[in-house]
Amino acid sequence: MRHPLAMAVAQPLCVSHDVAANAVRHADTVRSAGARVVVFPELSLTGYELAAEAITAGDPRLSPVVEACAETTATALVGAPVRDDTGGPYIATLAIDGTGAAVAYRKMWLGAAEAERFAAGTEPAVLTVDGWRLGLAICKDTGVARHAADTAALGIDAYLAGTVKSAEEAGLQDERARRIATEHGVWVAVASFAGSTGGGYTQAAGRSGIWAADGLAVASAGPETGAVTRATLR
Repeated sequence: MRHPLAMAVAQPLCVSHDVAANAVRHADTVRSAGARVVVFPELSLTGYELAAEAITAGDPRLSPVVEACAETTATALVGAPVRDDTGGPYIATLAIDGTGAAVAYRKMWLGAAEAERFAAGTEPAVLTVDGWRLGLAICKDTGVARHAADTAALGIDAYLAGTVKSAEEAGLQDERARRIATEHGVWVAVASFAGSTGGGYTQAAGRSGIWAADGLAVASAGPETGAVTRATLR
């Protein structure tokens, strides 16, 4: 029998390009979140800096997050530019637990500026935690109906995304999350950057949230940096 899954979405303070400092903040967030899965925004380890140096899953600067996950038995989904044996570089989601980090998903749908620097991922991805099948997405993916459909076709229970949006686009996040939830009958969790993230986002939207399969928002953060909001998936 599958147990309820405690989920948190976070919008941490980020220092552009400073992976080490950001990893420490991610670790603090994991410890305080009280959740089995903690979702972070797009490129959360570097800020939305398209020129940021790509990292690998074995980067020693990720050690604080690994240690925090080991202490709390959490899985953290963090955003970073990566280069791995599949080529790239890619905008990616790293799945970090107490045993280490791995590239879990590579963003498939890139913005125009992103496509000048990054390669697009080629396939949707699912991460299984405690029997829950979690589909992964990054920002623009959430606005592409095909991405949600192809991910849902893999048999998912929830659709998890890290994003960065301007303050003026906060309503768009909610609209997309509700659409995905109701069209595919899945939970949706979106971690959205708050504050200044680089890349022209002097004031990012924040307002991370978790939506039930009927489209109802069951947990919502404000626009402030450092907010974490939680819900239990049942």
